[in-house]
Amino acid sequence: MLGEALRLIRVYHDLKQKEAAERVGVSTSYISEIERGTKTPTLEVIEKYSREFDIPVSSIMFFSESLARGGSWDTTRTFVAGKVLALMQFLEARAGRAHAE
Repeated sequence: MLGEALRLIRVYHDLKQKEAAERVGVSTSYISEIERGTKTPTLEVIEKYSREFDIPVSSIMFFSESLARGGSWDTTRTFVAGKVLALMQFLEARAGRAHAE
C-alpha cells in the first residue's frame, strides 16, 4: 500500500509520473513500478517525497498503513484520502502563514 499512498500524493499535487520523478529525483519507470506495487520504495525515496511534498515521513507511513487495513477498499480510500487532503490543506495554510511572517 505504500506505492498507492505515494501515487495518491502525486495525484493530489496534479503531477504526471514524469513530473513527480523529476521532483523526487528518480526515474519515471521507478515511480511507475512503485505505484504498481512491483517495487517497494526505499526509505530514501520516501524521505524525498517527504521533503518535496512537505509531508512528514510518519504521515506517509500512517497513510499507507491506513490504506492496508481491512474493510471496504473504497470506503477506506475515501476516508483516508479525505483525511490526507485535510492534512495537506492545513500544512499548506500553515506554510503560507510562515512565509508571510
